Amino acid sequence: MTNLNNEKITADTTLDSIVIKHYIFGIEGGRSLDVTGFDPKTISAGHIVIKSNDDIYKPMPISGDVYAALPANHSYVGVVVASILTSKPMAGIMTQGTVNEEASPYPVTTGIKAALTHITFTKD
Repeated sequence: MTNLNNEKITADTTLDSIVIKHYIFGIEGGRSLDVTGFDPKTISAGHIVIKSNDDIYKPMPISGDVYAALPANHSYVGVVVASILTSKPMAGIMTQGTVNEEASPYPVTTGIKAALTHITFTKD
C-alpha cells in the first residue's frame, strides 16, 4: 500500500529570536540553498551561509558539532534568519545585524567573524 502522507517534520524555532538579536539588512527575497550532502533535517537560525564562485548558496558544512572548513572557491555570505527544513531550503539571509553567538547552532570561528564584517557577534 502506498503512503500518501507527507512526513511530519517541524523546524524548532525556539531560539530564532534569541540568535538574531538585531536584523538590519539582508539579501532581498532570500535565497534557495543547495543542501546537497547536508545531513541535518533542519537549518537553524544563525547558521552560516556560504556562496560558491558560480553563485550557488549553501549552508556552511558541518563536521560533528562544529563548522567544517570553508570549501575551496566559496565565500561567507551571512546567516540564516529563521530556522528552516532542508526539504524546503528557502532561507532569509542576514548580511548586516547582530547575532548572539552563544545561541548559535555551532561555534562561530574567528575566520567567519573576520569575513562577515557587517555582522556583530555578541555573547549574552
